[in-house]
Amino acid sequence: MNSLAPTPAHLPEKLTISLWDFTWYTQTAPGEPFDDLDRAFAEAVDRGYNTVRICAAPLLLFGEHDIDTTALEFVNMGGDTGQRTRWYDAGGGATIDGRQHLLELFRAAERHDCFIIVSSWEYQQSPAFLATSAWHDMLRAIEPDRRHRALAEAQSRLVDFVAEAGLRDRIAYVELHNEVDLSRLDQVVPDGVDTFWGQRPYLEAALTLLQEKHPDLLSTVCYGIPPYLDLDSVPPNAQVAHAHVYVYGVLGALEAWSKLREPAPVFPTAELISLLRDDAPPFHEWTTTIEPWRLEATGISTSMFYAYDWVDPIKWDAWLYRHYAEWHHAMRDAVESRLKAIAIWAGHHGVPAAAGEGWIGYTPLQADFEDGPIGQEFAAHAVDVCRELGYWGTLPGSNSAPHHPGWGNVAFQRKVNERFRLAE
Repeated sequence: MNSLAPTPAHLPEKLTISLWDFTWYTQTAPGEPFDDLDRAFAEAVDRGYNTVRICAAPLLLFGEHDIDTTALEFVNMGGDTGQRTRWYDAGGGATIDGRQHLLELFRAAERHDCFIIVSSWEYQQSPAFLATSAWHDMLRAIEPDRRHRALAEAQSRLVDFVAEAGLRDRIAYVELHNEVDLSRLDQVVPDGVDTFWGQRPYLEAALTLLQEKHPDLLSTVCYGIPPYLDLDSVPPNAQVAHAHVYVYGVLGALEAWSKLREPAPVFPTAELISLLRDDAPPFHEWTTTIEPWRLEATGISTSMFYAYDWVDPIKWDAWLYRHYAEWHHAMRDAVESRLKAIAIWAGHHGVPAAAGEGWIGYTPLQADFEDGPIGQEFAAHAVDVCRELGYWGTLPGSNSAPHHPGWGNVAFQRKVNERFRLAE
């Protein structure tokens, strides 16, 4: 099948997406995955990708503030905290000129004939990696009812900046922000009000602003847990049906069994302790140097850092393998029905559909279940469903990026990406 709706002629018929998130600027020190953007793009192309999805830090780089963005110093979470937690294993120590680094990314994309989905993780994790709290403080100072508009204005200025450099054709589309329902953008929603309906007028107005300023550029919204049973709550002017489809299933069962996400005093349970490394310190003796503001900026609790840093990946994966058969059919049904729901919405609104993240869920950095045989089979099936439903874009999985061990599964990524692009 072709895409559900026509897409800009200068863009690929199919987008094969690699999730570079904020790591393309937080892990740029020598020896880190993004210390050489040309190498990162060359590796992506070799694996069959033509698109990367990023936090472009629009409010930091193009917002209204007095932060010096020409010398942004990035750090890690402090000490060894986060070094075995996915996305948080930055070494720190790099200083970059933010706007110039953005241009370097776009120029490298052009050299390798790749495209960029522009988004923002600013009201989720990215400010936590800056050496000071200036970015986080600036974001927090914007009143909740102004944040969506402020993002749209900053994204618009970012597009203008990229256009001045002759690189606007590298933009596949613009997302206002990553996972608005799971971000601090939801602080605008009154208690007791559904976050999707509560944010909808702000999202719709922000998209209107972007579309008036850039009528020939696709823009959209992004949800971490799309409202599959109430898709009328999605702004009708979203120009791409962009979905994140994490099914959890057996992973959710592990989390429920171990009570991984529960706060103290429930945490840590005996079940979770049974999954830890032999050298894991007792939680009540474990200390972290992470600063309180950084913890607030990232949204990850100290208990979650402890769990993901100290879990034994072999024990973790073994539990999932032992229990997967109980969840196999439910997980396949879930991914199929959710992708179909998004495709139906896209068809009714005459827009293309794209899966920007998926498929199983958030795991410790060194855990291999999703990148192993069962995870790869599940991901390949999800991509096949996307192809059959006429999706414009999809990905082999959220862990298929330079900063995850799954990047080493070269043959798998080539096969899945080629199979999806054959639907052109």
